[in-house]
Amino acid sequence: MIGMTKILLAERQTLIRQVLKMLLETDPGFEVVAEAKDGNEVFSKLRQFEVDLLLVDLTMADIAGLELIARASAICPDMKILVLQKHAGSQLVTQALRNGVRGFITTNQDSTEFLKALHKVADGARYIDPDIAESMLIDNVTGDDKSMHTRLSPRELEIFRLLVAGHGVNDIADLLIISNKTVSSHKKMLMGKMHFSSMADLMRYALQRNLFEENAIVFEQDLQFLPHTQLSREAPPDRYIGIRIHA
Repeated sequence: MIGMTKILLAERQTLIRQVLKMLLETDPGFEVVAEAKDGNEVFSKLRQFEVDLLLVDLTMADIAGLELIARASAICPDMKILVLQKHAGSQLVTQALRNGVRGFITTNQDSTEFLKALHKVADGARYIDPDIAESMLIDNVTGDDKSMHTRLSPRELEIFRLLVAGHGVNDIADLLIISNKTVSSHKKMLMGKMHFSSMADLMRYALQRNLFEENAIVFEQDLQFLPHTQLSREAPPDRYIGIRIHA
């Protein structure tokens, strides 16, 4: 590592951010030039400061993780990114690495391993937390690297299916006999779990995994003849919106 690495510390929890900053200040190779508590503040600080390395928690409330990475990289193309999270699924790690992240470390590691990861990434190498690397290897060997939609709750999966089929929040609320607010809450939760920020992300995900056939989708004018209870409780949703959800 040549010279001092300038770090933007992005962590939503104030106490954790303060502890990390104190730890970084013990290493003469690092300088925390700015801090951020959410995604929009990350973008603002990247425009204000010269940053060599972004240390970031991808669970920011306002911006989906993969979008945060993409937008941060667009602002500072030469900046290195190290993700610090409590846990991370192998699929998220793979996508993040493809999007420019240089390393992943979990909060299970001690301070020595944490600083080691920072130095490796600052030097241009990659770093993958040993626990994550082991999990990715096991998933690859056993075929257990399940798609993100399989981790949704039954209600979130139902709303995911309807969203991908082209239905808006109001339509889904009417079809499932629940409030718009409830649908919006479920939508926010599932988007967060899948690390997406827009319907374009959901549609792209469904297309890439062949979860639906465009010609098979039955639109709203056909759904109106189905009893509401049949839609949400009896008939499998993939029978009338053409989506195949694979386990």
